[in-house]
Amino acid sequence: MTNKPSIPKGTRDFGPIEMAKRNYIFNTIKGVYSLYGFQQIETPAMETLHTLMGKYGEEGDQLLFKVLNSGDYLKKVSDEELTKRDTLYLQSKLCEKGLRYDLTVPFARYVVMHRDEIQLPFKRYQIQPVWRADRPQKGRYREFYQCDADVVGSDSLLNEVELMQIVDTVFTKFGVRVQIQINNRKILTGIAEEIGQADKIVDITVAIDKIDKIGEDGVIQELHDDGISEEAIDKLKPIIAMTGSNDDKLNIMAGLLKDSETGLKGIEETKFILDTLKKCGLKNEIMFNLTLARGLNYYTGAIFEVKALDTPMGSITGGGRYDNLTGIFGMPGLSGVGISFGADRIYDVLNALDLYPKEASESTQLLFINFGEAETDYCLPVLAKARQAGIRSEIYPDKAKMKKQMSYANAKNIPFVALAGETEMEQGKITLKNMISGEQKLISTDELINEIIK
Repeated sequence: MTNKPSIPKGTRDFGPIEMAKRNYIFNTIKGVYSLYGFQQIETPAMETLHTLMGKYGEEGDQLLFKVLNSGDYLKKVSDEELTKRDTLYLQSKLCEKGLRYDLTVPFARYVVMHRDEIQLPFKRYQIQPVWRADRPQKGRYREFYQCDADVVGSDSLLNEVELMQIVDTVFTKFGVRVQIQINNRKILTGIAEEIGQADKIVDITVAIDKIDKIGEDGVIQELHDDGISEEAIDKLKPIIAMTGSNDDKLNIMAGLLKDSETGLKGIEETKFILDTLKKCGLKNEIMFNLTLARGLNYYTGAIFEVKALDTPMGSITGGGRYDNLTGIFGMPGLSGVGISFGADRIYDVLNALDLYPKEASESTQLLFINFGEAETDYCLPVLAKARQAGIRSEIYPDKAKMKKQMSYANAKNIPFVALAGETEMEQGKITLKNMISGEQKLISTDELINEIIK
């Protein structure tokens, strides 16, 4: 008995309805990116392991999908080397390429390779799949899409302002109420200095970034476990519990960090971004959140995270400022800032809140019933005219029973069906059936088109 085909764990098929919804997400994001002057690029699914390795830390390197060399990949490996079973050594011999882990490192490689061709500041967006050899679980896949936008070659904080406007515009178009959270790595550095734990900045930020998941008590316990002193934790408690308006929190932090040059610089940058956004009329709330740290340590300035307000989903967009993206490829000093929309989580949010517009999930608008060769010849010019008018139309390819053709229309949620038999052909008209109301009309081709467009 033949085994049923399957797909690798952590990957998914997307049917027509799912693809229509996903394309609605991608097209909306693309449209907003273009509106703000960003240009699209794409990079190969595979990069050389030289490009990928060492950029994501030891854990990230282990999650890279390596691709076996073409042809006789064992040719350069001796029997003795094989029997030693040194995995890392064998990978270096057997694999020269890997599937991209994210879009950021390939983008850095792209900028360095094409430096003479691109105009700085370079505003790019990229919507492509990435792969991680992670353990599949709910909400975590081995293949998923990222929707990134970055500006490189400019230190101006207007870029951060613009990215927050993009976030606001995208979610307003989706009809999703969100809270945009902002913090600054320099402020977190200043806090670590102020509590006397500058050397523990990574441990502190990793811990406080989990406050939404494990609560304040859980954060305190993790800080204890990381060797943060009791005195330092006591100084940190009122900071992570701070409430009030954005301006209130900024003023308090300016006082607390008065002796930290780095911390005050972070306060200044955050204040500029928030004050400028007040003039831009955002539709969604933006909140200064001192516990926002983001997991990636290459952020050096402003950091962002976006959460849906009406359904629990965690972060659905994130990003921040980095000062040395291209330094990993020998081009130091090129600053950038970027965001990434979580397409899969946005998909789940729109599903949970039932916010997909009707046209996002509809495919065909008009189906012509097939009664036979003569009737089909009569319908084809009408079908062509409907398509020219922008109506998504098709004709049933076979002369089948009426019930079967109507079932096809119902299964595809086609709202209109066109019928042409002897009577219609004699009068030069078409019977248009509204599949929702059941109403039928004998009308001309132009009337049919107007009826559907209306």
